[in-house]
Amino acid sequence: MKVSFSVNSGAAEVDGHAMERLLDVLRERLGLTGTKEGCGEGECGACTVLMDGEPVLSCLVPLLQCEGRRIETVEGIAEGPAREFLERFVATGGVQCGACTPGIVVTAWALLERNPAPSREEAREALAGNLCRCTGYEGILRAICAEPES
Repeated sequence: MKVSFSVNSGAAEVDGHAMERLLDVLRERLGLTGTKEGCGEGECGACTVLMDGEPVLSCLVPLLQCEGRRIETVEGIAEGPAREFLERFVATGGVQCGACTPGIVVTAWALLERNPAPSREEAREALAGNLCRCTGYEGILRAICAEPES
């Protein structure tokens, strides 16, 4: 089946199986390897992308659900207006091993688009589906909430 959608403001048309995972289409067919596979079961959030502006787990999204949709990956966010946030994310120590980073960046950016000045509680709630084993989330929360280092 042919599925047409936009990815990072560009057009994409993929001929594939209806149940092929969006994660695999992005990485293997479109060369967008910033999106990572962590668990493959929708538990860790590493594969989070935006679909029509909302965070989704690309390991759980079948290709057929992408028809006519707008997909944004960490690459698209990094090339767009998120530069200041990404610099803050690095400066606060929000990046360590990097396995969870793309999903957390995408999820955080979706929150910041809706609410440019979230509270820590709002940031924690937004990140509830994103697991990180390295940072302890402190640097990530400081970056999202634009807090100075303590």
